[in-house]
Amino acid sequence: MSLPEQDLARHVQSLLDDPVHQGHPLHDALQRLLAYSEEQNERLARLVRISDGYHSISHSRQETLTQQYDKQLRRLEKLTRISDRYQNSLRELSDALRDSAARDALTGLNNRRFLTQRLQEETRLSHRKGHSYALGILDIDHFKRINDQFGHVAGDKVIVGIGQAIQTALREYDICGRWGGEEFLILLPETDAEAARSVAERVRLRIAELGPALEPVLGQTHPISASLGWTQYRSGEDFSETLTRADNALLAAKSAGRDRTVFIA
Repeated sequence: MSLPEQDLARHVQSLLDDPVHQGHPLHDALQRLLAYSEEQNERLARLVRISDGYHSISHSRQETLTQQYDKQLRRLEKLTRISDRYQNSLRELSDALRDSAARDALTGLNNRRFLTQRLQEETRLSHRKGHSYALGILDIDHFKRINDQFGHVAGDKVIVGIGQAIQTALREYDICGRWGGEEFLILLPETDAEAARSVAERVRLRIAELGPALEPVLGQTHPISASLGWTQYRSGEDFSETLTRADNALLAAKSAGRDRTVFIA
């Protein structure tokens, strides 16, 4: 359901005032568009007041005034159409701004802010309904070596490739995103340990297949692997406890030699 015009303007302004969006490339354009829309609305209000005044004009001048009124009415209709277009533009830019606040700029995946919110929501839902979810943290093995040997541009493409590989291994309702640097977070809603292990291994194998696929980027076939730490939500615990346990599982996977999955129940 679309917001009323005044509510939409206030909603857009609140997004613009949020420090999270101050550096966004759409911020200044959206601010100018909002100001222009408000100016157009004020012009419309003035024209409406002018139009309302015609009702008190004497009958002797009715024919001439009717022509003037029709002219003003046509202008009013034109300005209304212009205002509608700008309102639509405001909504589109507002949606783009809100969406970009939840997306990682490099991979296009969900970012840490969105993932944290979604993890909190899933924890509340699991606690209320009495089911569990699986949580995984993935770290690209020896990523610094890739950056040092092939450069940061190639490193970025490896990160993008890993993100795409993860997505192809997940189910439709699973959630993943870039947690930061070369780390990714994977959330499997309403998933028991057995199903989580199956998904986790599928993710690891998809990543292992990336070496040949990234040969045009790296200039040679270079092994690509990842370490994954997984755990299950325990009833009644805070999401941060689940997250810490998944991180500990990741550290165990790296300590055990990398290119493997470790579960801590």
